[in-house]
Amino acid sequence: MTAFSDANDLPVLKIWDGVHARAVAGEQATFAHIELDPNAVVPEHQHVNEQTGILLRGSLTFTIGGESKDLRPGAMWVIPANVPHSVTVGPEGASLAELFSPPRADWSGLERLPAAPVTLS
Repeated sequence: MTAFSDANDLPVLKIWDGVHARAVAGEQATFAHIELDPNAVVPEHQHVNEQTGILLRGSLTFTIGGESKDLRPGAMWVIPANVPHSVTVGPEGASLAELFSPPRADWSGLERLPAAPVTLS
């Protein structure tokens, strides 16, 4: 077993329509690169995982616990466990990196799409 992965080789997880992730998980956390299609909507939801992230490309309107903010690249967030949150993606789409703790065990049942090149810029 190796400690290294290449995002280009990981299966693409379909989280929602227009929302796809590639993820690696350890004993304490899941790290994911998430790509969102232009104008995609992540419906309000909550989970037991604390979620921290950074917007790498594009724009989002993020609502966390009733507080909404328009975000640009470099914006970061922390969502405590069990706090409702949602996202509306801007017209150019978005790319972000997120860390979930504990690991996202619920992602094991998601549809897996073939690996594809990662878009970071």
